[in-house]
Parts: sequence; structure tokens; C-alpha cells
Amino acid sequence: MKYMFFVITAAFMLLLALPVQGTGPVKIGFINSITGKEAQIGENLTNGAAMAVDDLKSKGIQIVMVQEDDGGDPKNALAAYEKLVTRDRVIGVVGPYTSASANVVASRADQYQVPLLVPAAAKEEITMKGYKNVFRLNAPADVYSKVLLNTIAPYRPKTIAYVYAATDFGVSTVKTAQLNAAAMGLKEVASEKYQQGQPDYRATLAKIKAIQPDLVFLVSYDADAILLMRQAKEIGLTPNAFLGAGAGYTTAQFASQQDISSLVISATQWTDDVNWPGAADFAVRYKARFGKQPTYHAACTYEAVRIMALSALNSKSPQALCATLKAGSWNGIMGPVRFINYSGYTNQNNHPMLVQQLQSGKYETVYPSQFSRKKLVYPYNR
Repeated sequence: MKYMFFVITAAFMLLLALPVQGTGPVKIGFINSITGKEAQIGENLTNGAAMAVDDLKSKGIQIVMVQEDDGGDPKNALAAYEKLVTRDRVIGVVGPYTSASANVVASRADQYQVPLLVPAAAKEEITMKGYKNVFRLNAPADVYSKVLLNTIAPYRPKTIAYVYAATDFGVSTVKTAQLNAAAMGLKEVASEKYQQGQPDYRATLAKIKAIQPDLVFLVSYDADAILLMRQAKEIGLTPNAFLGAGAGYTTAQFASQQDISSLVISATQWTDDVNWPGAADFAVRYKARFGKQPTYHAACTYEAVRIMALSALNSKSPQALCATLKAGSWNGIMGPVRFINYSGYTNQNNHPMLVQQLQSGKYETVYPSQFSRKKLVYPYNR
């Protein structure tokens, strides 16, 4: 009897803690890496979210966005989510950025029954556990390698080497890249995993140089991406192509290092030259406001915040919001968005990815053909 009383009381207290959307402004949570190793990329997410809030307000939709910094730490991300849903009583949460953080938070979303909309974290597992309250806007990790290899396939490369961070994103992306490369007939000649933040990668890169692979597939966040390419130049590593799996290879900071970033090929969730509604205008306004080109992280977060807010407008509870996200469809700067179940994924937007190459210091879309403005430069020639 005492046990039953405890269970009923605990359930009642949890119910009281959960938010109920009233008639006032829409209140949503936002978890991001404002500080820490991924802070430069996190800045893009913050900027995208701020633009979404302002654009919604300009249309008379009042948003209260409660922002939490996880520093890229999964423990902090989980604490932030629990604070947002129990103390701040938000109706839904956008974020976190990193795959490790998003994966941990996703594991608790069904417990609290407050929807989580992931804008950019790519680890497949996030939407492969059957969670009912977890939704993802961006394409998962397996698509990164697939589009990169599809872009290179006509040139018939024979060998590939992997250099990647020992993170959830790095491990997950390379795992699927190995499967996609094997299916394409590529021979794996090296797989080098590294810890983030090291000052010197020359020994690892020298191993790769000695093997002379046709392709070097890289998975890194921003600081490591720049250092790896700088040290690759120093030791004379020149494969036929450097393939960057998004993240650090898609930032303004990376592009600005023209002596090392030129002709690097990268997968991306978004570019400003797609014909998706408002994409080009978003890029122009973003650059005018923040003084730099938006990354896909900014675009993904902009659209995630917009979708979360619009879905919450007529949802009086997190449960109603979850149903709205599940049934809804949108079309904006990320193209058509629907959260569906397919290929083992649950509530996953089947988003098409693109491939870009840095040419003359600018990211140019080179794949697929309907979005490409420039031809791929291959082989790589520093």
C-alpha cells in the first residue's frame, strides 16, 4: 500500500512539473554549446535561433526562448533539459548541438513527455530507438558519407583512409562511411581515430601520406579541422580528394584559411543557392546582421525553432505539441519537412544533403546537379 501511494504521488508530482501552454507567448527551450570546444559552431546555432525568434515576432508571434549552455557536455545537456521542462516549464525544446549531448537528452524525452527537436546532431541512434517525443530535422550521419562518395564515384577512386575525432559524431559517421565505401568497391587502407584538441597530428597524417590513398575522409569539429589541414599541408599530404563530413569543414573560419582549405569537399545540410523558400534571403539577412555567411547549423536551427514555435501556437500541452509535430508538414529554408518513420528511424525528417567545395575561398555547391553552380575540381591540387 505504501509503495502504491509513493508511485501515485510521484506520478502526480511529475504531472505538476510538466508545462501547460496557456494563451500567452509560446515558451520553448533551447540547448546549445555556447561555451566549450564547439562554441564557434554553437554561435551559428545561437544566431539562427535569434533570427527565427525575430522573424516570428515580426509576424505577431510572441516567443519566449529560454536558452541553456551545455558546453558540449552530455551531463550538462541533460541537466539543462530537466531544468527547462520542470522549472521553466517550456512546452518543447530545440537542441542540443553535439551528437553525444543530443543522444543523452533524447533518452529522457519520453520520460518527461516534452518534445525534443534536434536541429543538427547527426548520430543515427538519436532517432533509431523508437522515442515518441524525439524529432530530428537534419539528415543523420549515414547520409554524409553517402552524398560525398556519390559525388566522387564518377572519378573511380580505389582507396580511402579515415581520420576522425573520437566523438559520437565521428565514430557514427565513419562507421556508416565504411559501409558505403565498401559497397562502392573502395579499399580501406587506414582508419585513424584521434582525441579532440591535440596540438599535433603530424604523426597520424604521416601514416596516411605513406599509404597514398586516393581519398582522405575527415570528421572533425572546427579547431581540429583547421589544424589537421594545416599540418597535412606541412607534411605534403596530397590525396586526390579531402572529404570533410560537415561540422568543422563547413564554417566561415575554415573557409577563411584559403591556403589550406582550398578545394576541400564537404557534405552539408544546406547552402544558400538551393531553391527552398527563403533560403537565399536568409543568407543575405544573416550576413548583413552577423557579418559572415551562415553555416548549415544556423539554417537548421532557424528552421527548427520556427517549426517548434508554429507547432506550439495551438498546442495547450506538450502531448498536443508532440501530436502536431508528428502530423505536420512545413516548407521553408530547409525545404519540405516531415517527421516520418523509415528505414529504422522514428520521427526523422528525410532531408536531402548537398556537397560543396571551397573554390577561391567560397563554398560552391557541386552536388546534386539540380543545385550545383560549379563543377567539382578533381583531383585535388594544392
